[in-house]
Amino acid sequence: MNVEIDQKSGFCFGVVNAIKKAEETLREEKTLFCLGDIVHNDMEVKRLESIGLVTIDHEKYHTLSNCKVLLRAHGEPPSTYEYAKNNNIELIDATCPVVLKLQQRIKKAAHEMGKCGGQVVIFGKKGHAEVLGLNGQTNDTAVIAEDPDDLNGIDASKPSALFSQTTKSIEKFRLLAENIRKISSTDKIYVHDTICRQVSNRAPRMKEFSAQHDVIVFAGGKKSSNARLLFEVCQQYNSRSYFISSVEEIDQKWFADARTVGICGATSTPYWLMEQVRNYILNH
Repeated sequence: MNVEIDQKSGFCFGVVNAIKKAEETLREEKTLFCLGDIVHNDMEVKRLESIGLVTIDHEKYHTLSNCKVLLRAHGEPPSTYEYAKNNNIELIDATCPVVLKLQQRIKKAAHEMGKCGGQVVIFGKKGHAEVLGLNGQTNDTAVIAEDPDDLNGIDASKPSALFSQTTKSIEKFRLLAENIRKISSTDKIYVHDTICRQVSNRAPRMKEFSAQHDVIVFAGGKKSSNARLLFEVCQQYNSRSYFISSVEEIDQKWFADARTVGICGATSTPYWLMEQVRNYILNH
């Protein structure tokens, strides 16, 4: 049986950069706080916690002072920076450059929409770390639309500037834009495609890779939206696709009569985990 790892799967640039900064800091410090999971993969989080990374939430963050805190790739709202400034916290800022640029664009759009009585609409998951950071640029006044039909919060009479969380589906974003145009009584609908191509290009690759193998084992974190999105693509093109977060979840019955097995993952999946999966399949 041939077992192949998809060479185009694994960490995106933003995650690689955040992990690199964490490891570099922990070579000199015994402890480094990280605001939220550094990556939506429990296995990688545990690995980094074993060398001194301490994952905290915002409630805990607002009790800290005189320490170092890593900001992960998802980005943070302005209030996080303000608290650090007032409490002598040194921020190790690993915000993904793509997310950082998007934050700046949304902040500018919020100012412009404010002048003309318009609204900023963000296509994204409510409560998601990136979306909280993006909405923070508007003083939390943006309308968050979770799917193309989620139009309840949108004022059809107002001009709209539409943006997207970087990891969302391009097709669904375009459908949302089309639906907003249909209900709007103004033609002032400004659509900004801000989806990260390093992420969106993974979907076509998953289609191709899934079709090449008898069985697909997709390794990803249960908290990762990107993992769920890409796994759905695998399932569409290969009904024998299985989602796992660790090798303990593998069932050897999946590989009955299989000649080829493909191993792939999300932008939050470490390559070492996919290697671990391959070795487990071959040795059991």
